[in-house]
Amino acid sequence: MPLLARFTAIAIIGFSRFITAVKGLWPGGVKHQGQAIYFANHTSNGDFVLLWTVLGAMRRKTRPVAAADYWLTSPLRRFIGEQVFNAVLIQRDPEKRTQDPIDQMLEALDDGYSLIIFPEGQRNGTDEILLPFKPGIYHLAEKRPDVPLVPAWIENLNRVLPKGEVIPVPFICTVRFGASMHLEKGESKAGFLKRAEDMVLVLGPEGITP
Repeated sequence: MPLLARFTAIAIIGFSRFITAVKGLWPGGVKHQGQAIYFANHTSNGDFVLLWTVLGAMRRKTRPVAAADYWLTSPLRRFIGEQVFNAVLIQRDPEKRTQDPIDQMLEALDDGYSLIIFPEGQRNGTDEILLPFKPGIYHLAEKRPDVPLVPAWIENLNRVLPKGEVIPVPFICTVRFGASMHLEKGESKAGFLKRAEDMVLVLGPEGITP
């Protein structure tokens, strides 16, 4: 990572911790080690920043999957997205794509990186606790079955940075991780997506039981 990008990363991590006092909570207090696909709920543009922050040293080998049409709209955003976060930038408009999004993510996995993804596909601004998962996570699990998928629940960040706001409000946040999962032999796409949704929901503040 270039020196300026490294200093910027340190500043972003410090600011995130100052505003949110974010903590990562892991099953049994033991942080996941090695490559993984982290998947979580999505309520704010800052979601992946918090998850990335609590990964500690592992964030150097972890790439958030983010929207190219957001992160490439200005030189500053491009620098942060490409140089600081090393994000896998996905073009959301199918007509403008030059590469399949799944192939982009598989390429990152094959290079040894972990991924941060949000299977809802968009920020959840509804009254629903979780939007139905898009099939991308299934295709990743199917094509790279040896890579564990680690569910997470990001709590309170929608209060820190509500949609449409640019000035964050201090609020304590947590990122709660669950046990890893894999696509089971013979498991259908619908069954897998429902199971993945349930594994995120049980991590939520109300501990919703499937």
